[in-house]
Amino acid sequence: MRDYIRRRVIEVANYIIETKATVRQAARLYSVSKSTIHKDMTERLPTMNKQLARKVKKILEQNKAERHIRGGEATRKKYKEKKE
Repeated sequence: MRDYIRRRVIEVANYIIETKATVRQAARLYSVSKSTIHKDMTERLPTMNKQLARKVKKILEQNKAERHIRGGEATRKKYKEKKE
């Protein structure tokens, strides 16, 4: 694995842990696709740092469980702004 990929994986993992960010938020910040972030966190990180991978996995699972709520809030906000 290339050096810049290793650095990105660790950097993104730390960002997700510190801010409890979603995959989309991390992808936007690091200017890569959400598929890249997902692959980094689920495939590359566990081979590099298992402890960090467990922490990230826990946050990603929490985000996944809450995403239906976030989507509902975004839709509600969208139509509320349209109405006004």
